[in-house]
Amino acid sequence: MLFDSITNDIIDKGYSISHYALPDELTTLLLQHITTLPKGNYKRAGIGRAKEHAISDVIRTDEISWITNNSIATCAWIKWTRSLQNYLNRRLFLGLFSFESHFSLYTKGDFYKKHKDAFKGEDNRVLSVVVYLNKNWSVADGGELVIYENESPTAFVADHSIATVMPFLGTIVVFLSEEFPHEVLPSECDRYSIAGWFRLNNSTFNKIDPPS
Repeated sequence: MLFDSITNDIIDKGYSISHYALPDELTTLLLQHITTLPKGNYKRAGIGRAKEHAISDVIRTDEISWITNNSIATCAWIKWTRSLQNYLNRRLFLGLFSFESHFSLYTKGDFYKKHKDAFKGEDNRVLSVVVYLNKNWSVADGGELVIYENESPTAFVADHSIATVMPFLGTIVVFLSEEFPHEVLPSECDRYSIAGWFRLNNSTFNKIDPPS
């Protein structure tokens, strides 16, 4: 079972790579949706959240469109991620509370430099999820996801990669958000994916988290 395999990988390694693993019906729905989504629905991606949000051509050049339950495809996606969330919470007791995700579009030359999705002590993003939606992708098209070891300040060898993932249709990558620096290498043509994050509930009396 896919969810069981993902869970065991998270326990053993902290990350999971499942090639061509997204259910066929869901893959077809999402592929049709993302490839017909008007380019005007995408916005330049930035770094940081809320007041710290900024656009940086040095760090990332992709465009994103946040996912809501406004279509058959996105509703099916949200339902699938909710099932994964429930399974992970039963097995790993992570206390995953919510999920946010967006479609990502990398056009020719676009990239996302090495970064982490969360930092220790923030207690927000717990698990990162990436799904690829590229039909007939070839190695020459580039756009690989490179996952690195979590570097120690005293490490003698920097930038040691532990996995390189081609963005083939239906491939799923899940990893601990705080633990693994990663980057997207430049793409040679339009590259489609979904990036999402399972989060904890950090709501307080005067602040709702995650923000709407």
